[in-house]
Amino acid sequence: MTLASSSFKTYTADEYLALEVESDIRHEYRHGEIIPMTGGTPEHNKIASALNALLWFALRGKPYSLFITDQRLWIPAVEVYTYPDGMVIADPVELKPGRKDTVTNPLLLAEVLSDSTEKYDRGDKFEAYRTLATLQEYLLIDQYRPHVEQYVKQSEHQWLFTEYSGLDARVQISSLPVELALKDLYQGIVSA
Repeated sequence: MTLASSSFKTYTADEYLALEVESDIRHEYRHGEIIPMTGGTPEHNKIASALNALLWFALRGKPYSLFITDQRLWIPAVEVYTYPDGMVIADPVELKPGRKDTVTNPLLLAEVLSDSTEKYDRGDKFEAYRTLATLQEYLLIDQYRPHVEQYVKQSEHQWLFTEYSGLDARVQISSLPVELALKDLYQGIVSA
């Protein structure tokens, strides 16, 4: 079953969830609109996979859960459902009441940027993410060059921005005991 985005019909969140369970592809839900999520490029998927692997190895045995693009996130303040490219939750994982497939308490979120999603990931999506009380860190990872932008929550309305460029750069994750080397994150994508 494939859902088409329509500017003429709006859906309730319950209608979206019922359709999403039956769908063969993932969709975001924004303000009553159901938006199909397109597939990523090989580079996008390699970076998302590398991020997950690097985080998994750094956090194994520690009280965190890692999720990739198939885990739905609910953002209650703006009634948005989305699927981040990467997500870390400090255990225990909290689920939307009445659901077993929708998490609510990310500590870190990451998006791999593409030409078609960059504006949304930087703008409206990050604005929605910032309404999550548990969120402490947001990473934007460029899929075309070794470049990572890090946003770390300082206070309720203040985020510290740091950018990292080049394969020699290393990102110190503030909310987790993790350091990411860009040469590892971009291995097999960008040559040294």
